[in-house]
Amino acid sequence: MNIAVDYIIVGLGLSGIAFTELLLKNNKSFMVFEDDSQVSSVVAGGVYNPVILKRFTPAWNGHKQLQKAIPFYQELEEKLRIKLDYKFTTKKVFTNVGDENNWFIASDKPMLSYYMDPKISKEKIKGIIGDYGFGELKGTGRVDTPLLVNSYKEYIKSLKSLIKEAFDYSKIQILEDKVSYDNITAKRIVFSEGFGLKKNPFFNYLPLNGTKGETITIYAPELQIDFLLKGSVFIMPLGDNKYKVGATFNWTDKTSIPTEEGRKELEDKLQKIIAVPYTVIEQSAGIRPTVKDRRPLVGKHPKFSKLAVLNGLGTRGVMIAPTVAENLYNHLEKGEELDKEIDIKRFLTD
Repeated sequence: MNIAVDYIIVGLGLSGIAFTELLLKNNKSFMVFEDDSQVSSVVAGGVYNPVILKRFTPAWNGHKQLQKAIPFYQELEEKLRIKLDYKFTTKKVFTNVGDENNWFIASDKPMLSYYMDPKISKEKIKGIIGDYGFGELKGTGRVDTPLLVNSYKEYIKSLKSLIKEAFDYSKIQILEDKVSYDNITAKRIVFSEGFGLKKNPFFNYLPLNGTKGETITIYAPELQIDFLLKGSVFIMPLGDNKYKVGATFNWTDKTSIPTEEGRKELEDKLQKIIAVPYTVIEQSAGIRPTVKDRRPLVGKHPKFSKLAVLNGLGTRGVMIAPTVAENLYNHLEKGEELDKEIDIKRFLTD
């Protein structure tokens, strides 16, 4: 049976979900290919925070992205009838007096003042090593990305629009006004494959580096915190005395296999922040789709305009996905210009 749709989407992580939602809202037909080969969206902590706590600076377009992202996930909660958005404050562990001074200066800046409490907390928190106090962020939280991705796949499956198999690039035929793949014809193909982009012959020229990140989940009944604690690692409450701890950054290992080295690194850093017993109950790993200039990869192929890419969301995919997906959709459907910072044209050479 031949199928004619508006779009073929390859990959159903955060970027694929965001783009698919726009297609649904605009009554566009589609088929999605997903083979579960990329797990970064599932393994990710799902934290949203528009402040870079390493330098006390605003994340790229973080405030605007968050204003679009929060309603997006609320709508998905209602549609899928699941709980996705868990709001909490974030406490930054200070390691020296300089941190206090830098925090105070940063908290007075326009966008940062919306999130950063200028008061330095000197409270003693049971089980936490924090001799220099803490800075507190409001307006942060996490999205349950494993639940979102798995639930959304089931939803797309129920629409009979999900094809659970690896995408074979050699089957693409580019025609004058459409593309075909086996028995499917479409106006466009959008590739949202995460690190899988490295195998894509149409877009593998793009500088997607891929950074391996590992996390552990611990059981620590004496910790008793309901906020995210950020030091050299983050400690994020999951409920039931469970906490996710992460993450590592490995630029050489391109596998999604958890390692003993990754676990040791996380535990060494964890033990410098908490002083309570814990048990590691899970360890996960994935390859973040990172780019050398820390901006997403979005746009049309320079030669084949029916092929487009939506990738490279990096460590802040939860925040970025709804904004860049909308930018790409408006570019493809309405002819609007892409944000120059995300347009893949920036990597074209003469």
